[in-house]
Amino acid sequence: MSTDRTRPAGRRDPGRPGTVPPQRTPLRPRRAPRPHQWFAERLLAVLSGQRPVHWMLGHTVGEAYDQLAELAPSAPLGAGCRRPVLRACHGVQPVNGVVEAFASIATGEQIRALAFRLEQGPDLRWRCAAVDLGGERLRAVR
Repeated sequence: MSTDRTRPAGRRDPGRPGTVPPQRTPLRPRRAPRPHQWFAERLLAVLSGQRPVHWMLGHTVGEAYDQLAELAPSAPLGAGCRRPVLRACHGVQPVNGVVEAFASIATGEQIRALAFRLEQGPDLRWRCAAVDLGGERLRAVR
């Protein structure tokens, strides 16, 4: 017989009657975003007017910063009343240390294409080397 008077006789667990303890599922380690996915989010923030262009200063090389500085003031991905969303982003690695990526950006019913090139420096950091924003706007297909 139990000496604890708050529990029924024969009960050994501290849980409340009628409750089932939740099953613990093993947590999968979060995979760090790939460089092209990380850069797509950053470029989207700059080209939609959510972040200033100088936010990309240390993350660009060559003419990429000039391209961003030219595109950013008009916030080409920020047009409309909805916040733009990164729908998809894919990258290919033609040679070691280079990723050529493309992304589709949705703003409500509008979809835009974004292409960019990443190059890995001697310090192993990825930097954007070129940016291209797709031409005409397309309607979203549902």
